[in-house]
Amino acid sequence: MKFKPLYFYGAVLFTVVIVLIIVLQQDDKQEAIKNDIVNKQEMPQDDIHSQLGTGDDSPGEQNVSEEYHKKLEDLRKAIEQNPGDTLAIRQYADFLAAAHQNDEAVSNYHKILKIDSSRTDILFYLSFIYYNQRNLDKADEYNNSILKLEPDNVQALYNKGSIFATRGDLEQAREIWNRIIVEFSESETSALAKQSLERL
Repeated sequence: MKFKPLYFYGAVLFTVVIVLIIVLQQDDKQEAIKNDIVNKQEMPQDDIHSQLGTGDDSPGEQNVSEEYHKKLEDLRKAIEQNPGDTLAIRQYADFLAAAHQNDEAVSNYHKILKIDSSRTDILFYLSFIYYNQRNLDKADEYNNSILKLEPDNVQALYNKGSIFATRGDLEQAREIWNRIIVEFSESETSALAKQSLERL
């Protein structure tokens, strides 16, 4: 399974976080405008939208917040009932990370690594969290763990270059990204490496 670079994970988590922030922290004026727009628009008549309901079922601060907390509670209960359910643990950790509860998210990602230390997807998540916190040493540590398991993991190589670039070691970043362009020329990450080199 291919995993996207840190920037992809950043975009995904950023989108989730922005949606949560917008929904959970809207002031009354924005809520009134949104409700007015929603009430004036007709719901498309297709299989997806027909199950969403109308009127009072529209997403709002209260029902989204309730749904979010219910989902967290359901996942928490699933983990309590089956502590080895790494899918539930990962979903729970992902929710926590999206809500900026990084310490608890990290703790849950580590539970998965205790069950299976070769989970590169989890190592990517941990590297991403620490990268966003500008804890480059920790980000690099988890990224290096991926490279120990998969020395030619092109996304981890790209991320290694990103960490070097963020630290100001542009020569090392160039070296890694040029390697990606030469050795993995057919990959999507190769195009990303080219763009990153142009921005240096």
